[in-house]
Formats: sequence, structure tokens, C-alpha cells
Amino acid sequence: MRVCGVMSGTSLDGIDVAVVDIARGRIQPIAFRTTPYPKAVRDALLGVSDVATISRLHVLLGERYAEAIQKTCHRGRVPLRSVKLCGMHGQTIFHEGTPTKFLGRSIASTLQIGDPAVVAERTGIRTISNFRERDIAAGGKGAPLVPYVDYMLFRDPRTARVALNIGGIANITVIRAGAKPEQVIAFDTGPGNMVIDALARPARYDRSGRIARRGAVNDRLLKVLLRDRYFKVAPPKTTGREQFGQAFVEKLIATGIATDDLIATATELTARSIADAIFRHSCTGADVIASGGGIHNRYLMARLTALLPGFHVTTSAAFGVDPGAKEAIAFAVLAHAFAARKPANLPSATGARRAVLLGRDTPAC
Repeated sequence: MRVCGVMSGTSLDGIDVAVVDIARGRIQPIAFRTTPYPKAVRDALLGVSDVATISRLHVLLGERYAEAIQKTCHRGRVPLRSVKLCGMHGQTIFHEGTPTKFLGRSIASTLQIGDPAVVAERTGIRTISNFRERDIAAGGKGAPLVPYVDYMLFRDPRTARVALNIGGIANITVIRAGAKPEQVIAFDTGPGNMVIDALARPARYDRSGRIARRGAVNDRLLKVLLRDRYFKVAPPKTTGREQFGQAFVEKLIATGIATDDLIATATELTARSIADAIFRHSCTGADVIASGGGIHNRYLMARLTALLPGFHVTTSAAFGVDPGAKEAIAFAVLAHAFAARKPANLPSATGARRAVLLGRDTPAC
């Protein structure tokens, strides 16, 4: 079956669309394209605060997702009518996987926007969306969901592997040699690009880590940041903009430390928190297979390699998977699992009571 996956992550860079063929458990990438968000849309998502804006963005993103699918198919010379299914993650604007007291109840919740009805109507493709909700209903944290696909792509009978994704938030999937699905460990390690990007404004990101290279790590601040309670909590766990977003960045700026030094320190925080998580949950000699936008930060990747002696640090490209496309591919695979009525969460990763079917179905007609 030919399936497209649509992903827009916490970094808010844009819309990733991957088209893949899935048959007999094999995943064959066909086309991939990233469509950047216009500045006005990105700013609106960063500043969303009222119900009217959320409702309008929900529909607007549906339109933009549909256009991105059409462009990806056109540029990749893939007939749109050949795509039978779409897995659409949507744009997360709130995620609280750990229950909190609310109006007398203990509630965990998540909200992704981007109207699947618009996508199905504009493209004629059956669209599966809202993948995180059912896992939360089953007692999980609603994340991470990509480990199901990491396991399919990277498991090996003889070699331990760690799939590392560095998006706005960084996360790892630890797959021991010969591991069964229930033995997979996966969780968010902490900030990926999110804090670095926010400090680098008005530039959208620190290209190749140039700013971090010319700055100096503030060791005193770094020690304080690494004492954050999140890093000590045992998995399963998940985090996001609620913890490492604008309020976190404003506290860093309020220290009065020079911007270049803050970016160097934030980059080291990302590298150290990832490396610490890998050392704690994997074994020396494992392959560390990186993907996501963070792999383009050469300084960050150099720091990770230095902090992980004895590990083989590479990217998913070495395994035939475009590092920028992996998460979009993942949601294509999750949509395919939904259509096949296969549960696709890993309770060992999300903390759910059981494996459940993920997604909501919006038919094309």
C-alpha cells in the first residue's frame, strides 16, 4: 500500500511529508519534501492563546497539510491518486502526558491541530489523525509513538541500537540486540533544538552550531540546568514546550549571560542530557542512529560523539532512511497499522496499560 505521512514537530520548522510503499513489513521510501511554515503562521503557533486562533489555525493547517501533500507528490512524480492512506500527526499545541488535578479529576491530555477533514476533502485520501489520544486514554503518556517504527527499522539480532531523534525535543529508542517489542525503552531525553533555536532568534536556528562554537559554556549555569528534576525521572516520560519553551528561555535570558554563551550552554545541555540518557539505558558498543533537524548542527553532533566514547554515532542515512524524513515516515507506518487494525503503541515506552489501536479515521468520501 502507498501511504503518506505528515509531521510537523515542536521545532515548528514546517511540514514534512513522506510517501512510502509498505508491503509485507517492508518500508520503501518514495518521496519526501519539507514545506516551511510562513513566518506569520509560525509566529501564530508560537503565540497561540485564545480559542478563536486555535480554531482558525486548525483549519488553516489542514489546508497547508493538503497543499504540502500535493506538492510532495507532484515534485516526486508520484500520482496523488496512487496514495491510498495518509497518517497525519498534526501540530501539537499542548501536551501533558502526566495527569494533573483539574476540576476534581486527575487528567492527562494532548491537543494536536490540523483538520483531517480538510486534508481528506482536498486530497481525496483517507486520513488517520489524532494518534496520541488513545494511548493517553489507556493510561499512557501519549508519547513517544515513533519507537514502534524504530523497532521495525533498526532492530538487529546481534547489535544493540539507539535510535536518536533530535527535533525540538530529543528522544531515544533503546533496542537491545534481539530485543522483543516489550523490551524496548523509549523516552524524551529533554530539549533538542528548541532552546537553542529560541535563543538564536531573530535567526531561526544556529546554523551548523557556529554561534555555540564562538561562545563559551557557562559551567555554573549548566550544572543548575542538569539538576532539573525531569532528567532524574525514570522512563516512561515525555516533555515538550510546556517545560522547555518560552518561560524556560526567558529565565535563561534573565541571567544576563551573553547570548553566544547561552547558546553554547544550551547546546551542551542538549548534548549532555542525551549522552547521559544513552549511558544510563544502553551499553557501550551500541550504534547510535541519529535523525531530525539537530543532525545538521555539526557542533552538537561533534559534542555528542565526544561524550559517547565506545558508541558508534551515525545517522539514519547509513540505514537508508532520510534523517529528515524519519518521523513523517513513522506516521505513515502508524496509519498503515491503524488500517490493518494493529495496535501500534509500545506500553514499555509510553506507560500505557496495554497496546491499543492508535488514530481516528476520516474517510475520503
